[in-house]
Amino acid sequence: MSTRTLVSPAALARPRGRAVYWTVFTAVVVLFAIAFLFPVYWMVTGAMKSPDEVARTPPTLAPKEWHLSGYGDAWDLMQLPQHLWNTVVQAAGAWLFQLVFCTAAAYALSKLKPAFGKVILGGILATLMVPAQALVVPKYLTVADLPLIHTSLLNDPLAIWLPAVANAFNLYLLKRFFDQIPRDVLEAAEIDGAGRLRTLWSIVLPMSRPVLGVVSIFALVAVWQDFLWPLMVFSDTGKQPISVALVQLSQNIQLTVLIAAMVIASIPMVALFLVFQRHIIAGISAGSTKG
Repeated sequence: MSTRTLVSPAALARPRGRAVYWTVFTAVVVLFAIAFLFPVYWMVTGAMKSPDEVARTPPTLAPKEWHLSGYGDAWDLMQLPQHLWNTVVQAAGAWLFQLVFCTAAAYALSKLKPAFGKVILGGILATLMVPAQALVVPKYLTVADLPLIHTSLLNDPLAIWLPAVANAFNLYLLKRFFDQIPRDVLEAAEIDGAGRLRTLWSIVLPMSRPVLGVVSIFALVAVWQDFLWPLMVFSDTGKQPISVALVQLSQNIQLTVLIAAMVIASIPMVALFLVFQRHIIAGISAGSTKG
């Protein structure tokens, strides 16, 4: 069975065809690289310009005088270490809660086949059709006065961690991956005396590293970039994450210092993507094929 491509093998076999192909391919790659990397370059160099130069029209492509003090001022004036640490605590807790509970729920729905499992899954997926904005008020009333124990979670990381657990998309992603694990593997573990929990820990989870990496990225990025919900639940400025602090502390800050703070705040997520990009691609590929 032959594979159809935009350029035929016969055309690629000719020197002129190969030259045209690689010229067009290189030009497209360079254009896409510029389109994605130029905003990053503009933001990084913008923090190194003087306040007058960054507001100049037309703008300058590169700083006439390089000022690195903007990054130091952003680090100190905007209290970035404290707010970055707050964000790390909130994101790590949400990731851990989500990974534990979503994985357990997805495994139960996929392999344990509970009663009314399809109805439960349908109800979970139905929440995806509810706009996130419509859930803000019920969530706030819940964390402000937690049912049964009647305590407030405002200004507490639990106000971020607990709502993050109810992520229908990640749960469905995990379930679809677990559905593809052969039943024979689980039956072999049962024959060897492994219980359901041991099977999940020793068999299912090691096989699910790609999709767990994808879910981890989604969970961390969702908390790191969230603004509205942390703004509502953290009135104490000392406990606010970086996304809220950048807005709250930007009133009397120079534009170059604010740009530098944005650059610093984006570094962890960029580094996380670069480190785990293979796992992201592998997880997406694993979720798109069966067997």
